[in-house]
Amino acid sequence: QEQLEESGGGLVQAGASLRLSCAAPRRIVSGSVMGWFRQAAGKERDRVATITWGTGATTYADSVKGRFTISRDRVNYRVYLQMDSLQPEDTAVYYCAFKLNRFTEFGSWGQGTQVTVSS
Repeated sequence: QEQLEESGGGLVQAGASLRLSCAAPRRIVSGSVMGWFRQAAGKERDRVATITWGTGATTYADSVKGRFTISRDRVNYRVYLQMDSLQPEDTAVYYCAFKLNRFTEFGSWGQGTQVTVSS
């Protein structure tokens, strides 16, 4: 469906931080879910984190727990991924995604933003 606009990627050294930002669709409702996914070169696309729009309930991949924080601004229709203590293995293209509710699949995606972490 609609393409989401995301930004905030870049090239940083290990231990640094980045914050990714994404515009949420205006049709988003309380039961909707926004997520961040990433795909490293030669690997499959994996879930990084999700957040339910209304309740703020979150999920995280084990690999990023304690380092990444997903949040949303319901007034401004934004979702963020605060990435701290970045490691080279976090290097990937990061995608923002949206699904209308818990019963659907993620169907709207951003164009991807590159995050590169050097050692």
